Amino acid sequence: MFNKIFPKSIDNNYNGAKIALYAFYPMIAIILFRSCMHWFGADGGAQSIAGIPLDSYPQGAAQNIIAIFSLWGFSQFLMLLIYIPIGIRYKSLIPAFWLIQFIEWSGRWITGSVKPLELVGTAPGEIGNYIFMALSIIMLILSIKKQKEK
Repeated sequence: MFNKIFPKSIDNNYNGAKIALYAFYPMIAIILFRSCMHWFGADGGAQSIAGIPLDSYPQGAAQNIIAIFSLWGFSQFLMLLIYIPIGIRYKSLIPAFWLIQFIEWSGRWITGSVKPLELVGTAPGEIGNYIFMALSIIMLILSIKKQKEK
């Protein structure tokens, strides 16, 4: 299984289920959208999306939270610089992508459980944790299964 996730030869040959490949592209779009919202949004998406009540915090504290969200958006963008070439030229790494996504979404869920944010309402990311954690593990499993020959 390790060799299916991290192949010895990295190339454009993908042998898993097509659905795991097709799901890769919308996931890239979601990551790009999320990255841009956090990186370029005036509040980094902290209040407008996540529901952190920035207007109830002192100006300096609110600015620090916005800066952290913006840095997070930049980090997400940097990951796209790895993910996009996978979709274009290194499809043999699609299983590794889905493993990374599973680890990220699981880590977000665990971190949010251990260190919860005080929010006004439910943040989309909280719901997304469950959806994308399940989706990524399913896609990982499907991506390492050998596709049936026609």
